[in-house]
Amino acid sequence: MNYLTQKVLNPEEIYSIKTKINKEENPWENGKKTAGSLAAEVKNNLQLSKQSEISKKYTHLISKIILSNPLIKSFALPKNIHGVMFTKSSKNMKYGRHIDNPYMKTGRSDLSFTISLTDKTQYQGGELIIETLNDEKSFKLNSGEIIIYPSTYLHSVNEVKSGERLVCVGWIESYVKSAEEREYLFDLEAGAKGLLAKFGRSDELDLVYKSYSNLLRLLGR
Repeated sequence: MNYLTQKVLNPEEIYSIKTKINKEENPWENGKKTAGSLAAEVKNNLQLSKQSEISKKYTHLISKIILSNPLIKSFALPKNIHGVMFTKSSKNMKYGRHIDNPYMKTGRSDLSFTISLTDKTQYQGGELIIETLNDEKSFKLNSGEIIIYPSTYLHSVNEVKSGERLVCVGWIESYVKSAEEREYLFDLEAGAKGLLAKFGRSDELDLVYKSYSNLLRLLGR
Protein backbone atom coordinates (compact mmCIF):
# COMPACT_ATOMS: atom_id res chain seq x y z
CA MET A 1 0.00 0.00 0.00
CA ASN A 2 1.24 3.45 -0.91
CA TYR A 3 1.38 5.56 2.27
CA LEU A 4 3.70 7.76 4.31
CA THR A 5 4.07 8.16 8.08
CA GLN A 6 6.30 10.76 9.70
CA LYS A 7 6.62 12.92 12.81
CA VAL A 8 5.52 16.46 11.86
CA LEU A 9 4.70 18.19 15.17
CA ASN A 10 7.14 18.81 18.01
CA PRO A 11 6.09 18.52 21.69
CA GLU A 12 5.51 22.27 22.04
CA GLU A 13 3.24 22.37 18.98
CA ILE A 14 1.32 19.31 20.16
CA TYR A 15 0.75 20.78 23.61
CA SER A 16 -0.32 24.15 22.24
CA ILE A 17 -2.80 22.75 19.72
CA LYS A 18 -4.18 20.08 22.03
CA THR A 19 -4.78 22.34 25.03
CA LYS A 20 -6.23 25.22 23.00
CA ILE A 21 -8.71 23.25 20.86
CA ASN A 22 -9.77 20.61 23.38
CA LYS A 23 -11.73 22.94 25.63
CA GLU A 24 -15.38 22.24 26.41
CA GLU A 25 -16.37 25.83 25.65
CA ASN A 26 -15.14 25.47 22.07
CA PRO A 27 -17.84 24.79 19.42
CA TRP A 28 -17.65 21.00 19.07
CA GLU A 29 -20.30 19.63 16.70
CA ASN A 30 -21.70 16.30 15.59
CA GLY A 31 -19.31 14.83 13.02
CA LYS A 32 -22.18 13.87 10.73
CA LYS A 33 -22.46 17.54 9.76
CA THR A 34 -19.63 17.40 7.23
CA ALA A 35 -19.98 13.77 6.09
CA GLY A 36 -21.49 12.71 2.78
CA SER A 37 -24.91 11.06 2.85
CA LEU A 38 -23.52 7.51 3.00
CA ALA A 39 -20.61 8.27 5.35
CA ALA A 40 -22.96 10.10 7.75
CA GLU A 41 -24.74 6.80 8.42
CA VAL A 42 -21.58 5.29 9.95
CA LYS A 43 -19.93 8.38 11.46
CA ASN A 44 -20.03 8.91 15.22
CA ASN A 45 -17.55 11.49 16.47
CA LEU A 46 -17.23 15.17 17.30
CA GLN A 47 -15.54 17.88 15.27
CA LEU A 48 -14.49 21.41 16.00
CA SER A 49 -16.55 23.92 13.98
CA LYS A 50 -14.52 24.81 10.91
CA GLN A 51 -15.90 28.35 11.06
CA SER A 52 -14.54 28.99 14.56
CA GLU A 53 -11.52 31.23 14.96
CA ILE A 54 -9.62 28.57 16.91
CA SER A 55 -10.11 26.07 14.08
CA LYS A 56 -9.04 28.58 11.43
CA LYS A 57 -5.92 29.46 13.39
CA TYR A 58 -4.65 25.93 13.73
CA THR A 59 -5.81 24.89 10.26
CA HIS A 60 -3.44 27.53 8.91
CA LEU A 61 -0.63 26.18 11.10
CA ILE A 62 -1.19 22.56 10.01
CA SER A 63 -1.27 23.52 6.33
CA LYS A 64 1.95 25.50 6.71
CA ILE A 65 3.69 22.61 8.44
CA ILE A 66 2.66 20.12 5.75
CA LEU A 67 3.69 22.39 2.87
CA SER A 68 7.10 23.06 4.44
CA ASN A 69 7.98 19.38 4.96
CA PRO A 70 10.42 18.21 2.23
CA LEU A 71 9.52 14.51 2.43
CA ILE A 72 5.77 15.19 2.30
CA LYS A 73 6.25 17.58 -0.61
CA SER A 74 8.18 14.91 -2.51
CA PHE A 75 5.64 12.18 -1.69
CA ALA A 76 2.38 14.08 -2.16
CA LEU A 77 3.31 16.91 -4.56
CA PRO A 78 0.70 19.06 -2.80
CA LYS A 79 -1.18 21.66 -4.81
CA ASN A 80 -3.83 22.37 -2.20
CA ILE A 81 -4.29 21.39 1.46
CA HIS A 82 -8.00 21.54 2.18
CA GLY A 83 -10.91 20.38 4.33
CA VAL A 84 -8.75 20.44 7.47
CA MET A 85 -10.69 19.74 10.65
CA PHE A 86 -10.08 18.64 14.22
CA THR A 87 -12.06 15.65 15.47
CA LYS A 88 -12.29 13.68 18.68
CA SER A 89 -13.71 10.32 19.60
CA SER A 90 -14.37 9.20 23.16
CA LYS A 91 -15.66 5.89 24.49
CA ASN A 92 -18.05 4.04 22.11
CA MET A 93 -17.41 6.47 19.23
CA LYS A 94 -16.19 5.25 15.84
CA TYR A 95 -16.28 5.96 12.11
CA GLY A 96 -17.46 3.01 10.06
CA ARG A 97 -16.22 1.81 6.68
CA HIS A 98 -16.42 4.56 4.05
CA ILE A 99 -14.75 6.22 1.08
CA ASP A 100 -13.93 9.94 0.99
CA ASN A 101 -15.77 12.12 -1.51
CA PRO A 102 -13.64 12.54 -4.66
CA TYR A 103 -14.53 16.22 -4.99
CA MET A 104 -15.32 18.62 -2.18
CA LYS A 105 -16.16 22.31 -2.14
CA THR A 106 -12.55 22.97 -1.22
CA GLY A 107 -10.82 20.74 -3.79
CA ARG A 108 -10.19 17.25 -5.16
CA SER A 109 -9.25 14.55 -2.64
CA ASP A 110 -6.22 12.70 -4.00
CA LEU A 111 -4.70 11.98 -0.60
CA SER A 112 -6.15 11.82 2.91
CA PHE A 113 -4.17 12.55 6.06
CA THR A 114 -4.52 12.10 9.80
CA ILE A 115 -2.29 13.77 12.40
CA SER A 116 -2.58 12.37 15.91
CA LEU A 117 -2.66 14.85 18.79
CA THR A 118 -2.95 12.12 21.41
CA ASP A 119 -0.44 9.33 21.82
CA LYS A 120 -1.57 5.82 20.92
CA THR A 121 -1.08 4.76 24.55
CA GLN A 122 -3.71 7.27 25.76
CA TYR A 123 -6.73 5.44 24.36
CA GLN A 124 -7.82 1.89 23.67
CA GLY A 125 -9.28 0.92 20.29
CA GLY A 126 -9.62 3.74 17.77
CA GLU A 127 -7.32 2.16 15.16
CA LEU A 128 -7.39 3.61 11.64
CA ILE A 129 -8.11 0.73 9.26
CA ILE A 130 -7.15 1.13 5.60
CA GLU A 131 -8.28 -1.52 3.13
CA THR A 132 -6.45 -2.61 -0.01
CA LEU A 133 -7.55 -5.10 -2.65
CA ASN A 134 -6.26 -8.13 -0.75
CA ASP A 135 -5.92 -7.11 2.89
CA GLU A 136 -6.21 -4.31 5.41
CA LYS A 137 -3.73 -2.45 7.59
CA SER A 138 -4.25 -1.08 11.09
CA PHE A 139 -2.59 2.12 12.32
CA LYS A 140 -2.28 3.83 15.71
CA LEU A 141 -0.05 6.87 15.65
CA ASN A 142 2.30 8.45 18.14
CA SER A 143 1.42 12.02 19.09
CA GLY A 144 2.55 14.46 16.40
CA GLU A 145 2.76 11.76 13.75
CA ILE A 146 1.01 11.98 10.37
CA ILE A 147 -0.19 9.29 8.00
CA ILE A 148 -0.90 10.19 4.36
CA TYR A 149 -2.60 7.70 2.06
CA PRO A 150 -4.58 7.70 -1.21
CA SER A 151 -8.20 8.78 -0.76
CA THR A 152 -9.19 5.94 -3.08
CA TYR A 153 -8.96 3.39 -0.25
CA LEU A 154 -11.91 2.30 1.86
CA HIS A 155 -11.10 3.06 5.49
CA SER A 156 -12.62 3.24 8.97
CA VAL A 157 -11.84 4.06 12.59
CA ASN A 158 -12.48 1.34 15.13
CA GLU A 159 -14.62 2.01 18.19
CA VAL A 160 -12.78 3.72 21.03
CA LYS A 161 -12.94 1.47 24.09
CA SER A 162 -11.53 3.97 26.60
CA GLY A 163 -9.74 7.31 26.65
CA GLU A 164 -10.01 9.92 23.90
CA ARG A 165 -8.68 10.02 20.35
CA LEU A 166 -7.95 13.59 19.22
CA VAL A 167 -6.76 14.07 15.64
CA CYS A 168 -6.48 16.53 12.80
CA VAL A 169 -7.68 15.25 9.43
CA GLY A 170 -7.74 16.72 5.96
CA TRP A 171 -7.10 16.19 2.27
CA ILE A 172 -4.45 16.97 -0.31
CA GLU A 173 -5.10 17.82 -3.92
CA SER A 174 -1.90 16.84 -5.68
CA TYR A 175 -0.35 18.27 -8.82
CA VAL A 176 -0.29 14.64 -10.01
CA LYS A 177 -3.60 12.81 -9.71
CA SER A 178 -2.33 9.24 -10.16
CA ALA A 179 -0.88 7.50 -7.09
CA GLU A 180 1.19 5.28 -9.38
CA GLU A 181 2.71 8.26 -11.20
CA ARG A 182 3.43 10.01 -7.89
CA GLU A 183 5.29 6.91 -6.74
CA TYR A 184 7.46 6.90 -9.88
CA LEU A 185 8.33 10.57 -9.36
CA PHE A 186 9.01 10.05 -5.64
CA ASP A 187 11.42 7.17 -6.35
CA LEU A 188 13.16 9.10 -9.14
CA GLU A 189 13.70 12.15 -6.96
CA ALA A 190 14.83 10.06 -3.97
CA GLY A 191 17.35 8.23 -6.15
CA ALA A 192 18.67 11.50 -7.59
CA LYS A 193 19.07 13.02 -4.12
CA GLY A 194 20.91 9.89 -2.96
CA LEU A 195 23.33 10.08 -5.90
CA LEU A 196 23.88 13.79 -5.29
CA ALA A 197 24.73 13.16 -1.63
CA LYS A 198 27.04 10.26 -2.47
CA PHE A 199 28.85 11.51 -5.57
CA GLY A 200 28.08 15.21 -5.89
CA ARG A 201 26.94 17.14 -8.94
CA SER A 202 27.53 15.62 -12.39
CA ASP A 203 26.39 16.05 -15.99
CA GLU A 204 24.60 12.71 -15.77
CA LEU A 205 22.73 13.76 -12.65
CA ASP A 206 21.69 16.96 -14.37
CA LEU A 207 19.97 14.78 -16.99
CA VAL A 208 18.15 12.84 -14.25
CA TYR A 209 16.86 16.06 -12.69
CA LYS A 210 15.92 17.33 -16.14
CA SER A 211 13.86 14.19 -16.74
CA TYR A 212 12.21 14.45 -13.32
CA SER A 213 11.25 18.09 -13.88
CA ASN A 214 9.90 17.42 -17.36
CA LEU A 215 7.94 14.36 -16.20
CA LEU A 216 6.39 16.44 -13.43
CA ARG A 217 5.53 19.11 -15.99
CA LEU A 218 4.01 16.45 -18.28
CA LEU A 219 2.03 14.60 -15.62
CA GLY A 220 1.01 17.55 -13.47
CA ARG A 221 -2.38 19.24 -13.62
